[in-house]
Amino acid sequence: MVDLLELHKYFLSSHLKEGGVAADFTMGNGNDTLWLSRQVGKEGQVYAFDVQAGALKNTYKRLKEEGAPSKCTLILDSHSNLKSYIKTPICAGMFNLGYLPGSNKVRTTMRKTTAKAVTDAIEMLAPGGGLLIAVYPGHEEGFLEGEMLREMLSGYSRYIYTVSEFHIVNSPSSPFFFLVEKTERTDFSKYEKKAAKK
Repeated sequence: MVDLLELHKYFLSSHLKEGGVAADFTMGNGNDTLWLSRQVGKEGQVYAFDVQAGALKNTYKRLKEEGAPSKCTLILDSHSNLKSYIKTPICAGMFNLGYLPGSNKVRTTMRKTTAKAVTDAIEMLAPGGGLLIAVYPGHEEGFLEGEMLREMLSGYSRYIYTVSEFHIVNSPSSPFFFLVEKTERTDFSKYEKKAAKK
């Protein structure tokens, strides 16, 4: 059986490189933060965001126990404020939307802040960079986030970004993900009449 939440790392790994800057925009318990840290190595940098202090505590403990090789900056703030912390382009970023694993499921990511965070994260992508967004449609806000993101991401110029969606067709409530890949081109003069967003 296909495990989409493992498959997504396969797709993102081609955008990660030793010494790169990456971001985990939904820190949770630190699983993705640790994975990104291993991908960018000891010369790399990982920024991780969460609004719950428990997430930072769990992630810090996990990184320390596992000996995360790269520098990890854990940020107690909404990912919608990412531009206040990340000042350089990123080679890759991850969103695992929904609620903190193991929590009471009361606090979840919300469309308003998710839309801003994803928009800003896409702007921060370096040429050749990739952004992965995992969506959990099994609860109402998660379903609505998925619908919002599908509409929003479909508006990006295909000359600059490739946006793909991966889901299990006969299981509509299963998690799925979007992959946003930025072209390695840096000269867009021939596309001046085609805005980065339609």
